[in-house]
Amino acid sequence: MFSFSGITNLKNRIHEGLLDDDLRESAYEVVLACMLFSGVEIYSTERRKKEKSSRFLSGLKNKRDKRHVESESTEHLKIIDTIRIQMQISEATDTFIRRRLTQFAMGKSYGQIDVPQLSIVLLTSLLRTDFPSEKSYLHWKNRQANVLEELLSSDHKKTEKQMIRASLAKIRNPEEWDIKMSPSERSDVLLTLRQVALTFTSIPVRFGVEGETYYWTTGYHLNIRLYEKLLFGVFDVLEDGKLIEEAKEILKFARLTWSMLGITERLHHALFAWVLFQQFIATEEAVLLDYAICEVEKVLSTEVYNEKEVDYMKSLMCSTIRDECEIRLDLLRSMFSSISSWCDSKLQDYHLHFSQKPSFFDRVLKMGLSTGIQDFVPHGNSEFTGYRLPNEIVTRKIRTYIEKTLDAACNRVTGVATNGSMKNKTHPLATLAGELKSIAEKDLSIFSPVLHRWYPQCAMVSARTLHQFYGEILNLFVKNITHPTEDVRKVLPAAYALEHCLIELYSSACKGSNSHHGLEFEHYPIAEISRSLILDWVVAQHERILQWTGRTFDLEDWEPLSSQRKQAASAVEVFRIIEETVDLFFEWSIPMDITHLQALLSIIFHSLDAYLSKVVSQLVEKQNLYPPTPPLTRYKEATFPIVKKKMAESLIIDDNIYKNLDNLTASKLCIILNTYRYIQKQIDVLEEGIRKSWESVKLYQIDRHSIEKTPETLETTDVNGESVSELFVATLDCIKDSAAHAIRKTSDFLGAKIVFWDMRDSFLYYLYHGGVEGNRFEGVLPEFDKVLNNICGLIDGTIRDLVVSSIWKASLEGLMWVLLDGGPSRAFSDFDIQKIEEDFTMLKDLFVADGEGLPRSLVEEEAKFCNKILSLFSLETESLIQMLMASSEHISVGVNNYKYGQRYLGDAHTLIRVLCHKKDKEASKFLKRHYRLPPSSEYDETSVENSSLSSPLVADIMKKSMSFRWSDKSHSSFRSIRKKFQEATWK
Repeated sequence: MFSFSGITNLKNRIHEGLLDDDLRESAYEVVLACMLFSGVEIYSTERRKKEKSSRFLSGLKNKRDKRHVESESTEHLKIIDTIRIQMQISEATDTFIRRRLTQFAMGKSYGQIDVPQLSIVLLTSLLRTDFPSEKSYLHWKNRQANVLEELLSSDHKKTEKQMIRASLAKIRNPEEWDIKMSPSERSDVLLTLRQVALTFTSIPVRFGVEGETYYWTTGYHLNIRLYEKLLFGVFDVLEDGKLIEEAKEILKFARLTWSMLGITERLHHALFAWVLFQQFIATEEAVLLDYAICEVEKVLSTEVYNEKEVDYMKSLMCSTIRDECEIRLDLLRSMFSSISSWCDSKLQDYHLHFSQKPSFFDRVLKMGLSTGIQDFVPHGNSEFTGYRLPNEIVTRKIRTYIEKTLDAACNRVTGVATNGSMKNKTHPLATLAGELKSIAEKDLSIFSPVLHRWYPQCAMVSARTLHQFYGEILNLFVKNITHPTEDVRKVLPAAYALEHCLIELYSSACKGSNSHHGLEFEHYPIAEISRSLILDWVVAQHERILQWTGRTFDLEDWEPLSSQRKQAASAVEVFRIIEETVDLFFEWSIPMDITHLQALLSIIFHSLDAYLSKVVSQLVEKQNLYPPTPPLTRYKEATFPIVKKKMAESLIIDDNIYKNLDNLTASKLCIILNTYRYIQKQIDVLEEGIRKSWESVKLYQIDRHSIEKTPETLETTDVNGESVSELFVATLDCIKDSAAHAIRKTSDFLGAKIVFWDMRDSFLYYLYHGGVEGNRFEGVLPEFDKVLNNICGLIDGTIRDLVVSSIWKASLEGLMWVLLDGGPSRAFSDFDIQKIEEDFTMLKDLFVADGEGLPRSLVEEEAKFCNKILSLFSLETESLIQMLMASSEHISVGVNNYKYGQRYLGDAHTLIRVLCHKKDKEASKFLKRHYRLPPSSEYDETSVENSSLSSPLVADIMKKSMSFRWSDKSHSSFRSIRKKFQEATWK
């Protein structure tokens, strides 16, 4: 809150016995008398009917709710009553004063009256019995005596002064005046004083101002104080920052006192401005300051300028304190000097006084410059602009305001920075830069726009001063920088931000004009050292991220975080540390170029690539999932018991591989897949954040160059241009591609593992083993359904179809294994094929799941080859043999129908296996004659047979692999048997 510190009281030689309450009561008597002698009725007959016992506080309360609305017949009586309440006069006192004044004025012609005559009239008319108490009577009587002494004791000879003092002493003495002296003796004493007063009244006036009397100059000290009390009456006694509604009417009545108190138009405006200003300081109501400025404008206006009035006002001398010295000035100079001094005291540290109250700054500055005028001679400009002082004086004053304010502010924030750094454990230079930046921002937004109207270079002065102050300290710090410490991370960005703000502040002085001022200060040496510092920091972060990634991966248990967050915790932690690094990178907030962005993206790429490699490395080779290939046989039923051959033992799998396969459960693989997908999503989020942050960095630098209006330009104005996009393609896009590849690879692995490893016994070795009837798909369906439900519950919804599709493809692959590599225990008749087709339809429906699973079109598309294989089993044996012969022809002319992972209907591998598993005698004869395949009845159906074949032809054809996985050498093996195929005939 504003204090009165800086504003000086005007020292007038007022009698020591006249207190503020005395002056207020006397002022009320003056305004009543002036109204009465101006023809205004102040006492009506209705007042006699009022309740004499009503107290002042009750009247005050009524005014608060609805200002004492009475039933008086005229409006002016209501205003008089309002004045009484405002001046805190009791109703009892008011009543007998009005009555006695009215009685005195009855039968007398209206004319001019002065303050001494008023006091004498009241002393003559009022008696002890008119007052409610002895104390109030004595106080009132002494006040009247003090007023008379103030006005009648100057400019007299010694004998006259002694006579006046003797008379006043009798009045003050209660025993002598009220008991010993008779009424006639009291009248003689008052008559003596009246004669002295009339003598003074007849003295010629000095300045010839209309209505002027002797008491205007000799009693002006008291007159001014009385008029001040009247003016203070316009403020609400309960809300002293507000003017009451009747303020204009009260001022009109106050105008009636001008002739008695020696008030002129210009003096009234000056005094009212003084009163309003004091009330503004006490209440901080901005509107009061606006009113005060308006009154000052009127004082300086030509409309109220009168030379006689000016001479009169210059004669009204009083004392004031300026620079700790008492000086005597005329009244107007004293008031304006006091106002100007107060304004100066605030404006010389405007950051302290107006940062929280910016709306006051413009007003106080305008008041300070206006009252700082020396001659107070109107300059003919009726519009109030504040340009009352000569330009050079204004410039000097405002420059002084700026320099002293910044000096005080810098000293203040230096202490704040030191103390704050100890509490917050931040380097003092970083804290200091933040505090100075706050000062510059306030200058830019609050103070400079106002000061610019009077002093256009104000922003430049502020920017230079703050830049120099901080630069001297910063340079010492920069000289000792060798590597990117935490202090460096805090200080340099803060210094860079401060300098940017100061450049903006400096450049603001040129806005709105065609002038251009180059920066008058050198940049802080931040850009020169930032390049290597940031690169060193990025390299250090790379090592930290790799170490953290390794630790978090080793602790991973591959369990979902929650039902909603199904990715691995390690991936979340990896991205957390990466995002933290990105945030720290952009928190440098110092000059950067594309090299720094490249370094950041590089460490992100290598960190995520290392993590992906670790995750993918958990997978084993897919070929380890497939069962050994049974021997090729021809169908033949056993007619009598024989000793059957045992199947060859399964391939031996390394213990580590076997352990890894057991650890890679379907649930774990789902979490891994979700993690890959999470990486893809987070990379998009990460890229968007980096692009936005990089754009902000470059736009900040572009804006800085634009503000400085430097001729050099940035490397590109397109902050997300081709070079930047290429960096993202080479790093983050590569990671997304790697994740996509990992998803495909892991999905294929998951599908193959479910079918060929997890469901090997229940699906591969069970389905149609020993015959179709009794081992159909109904026995496999519940487990398939359970597996699919488990997968769909665990997998991310965005890759669900991809994963289920991989399982569907693996299921088709498994069915083909059963049909074409099922071993001696499986042979199918035409009737069996019909049942198998029914089972195949059931399998497709399982994956379609009534429209909630895979799209029907996708399922049917993948099932085409399997349908064609089933159709081969339905063909006549002769047609199959012809197709086998045609296949050998194609091979002979170099037509390669084989592709990795696929089989075609014309492929000899496929056709031979169809003939092997076809329950048909003709097919068996053909295979025995031309390929020397052993009969299926020679093998034990409960074990896997030895895969070595007796026929050298078949041994050359068949390779030890699963049905869809052929090596490239198989092409040459077919060529080696081309001739034997061509010689084969069917009989």
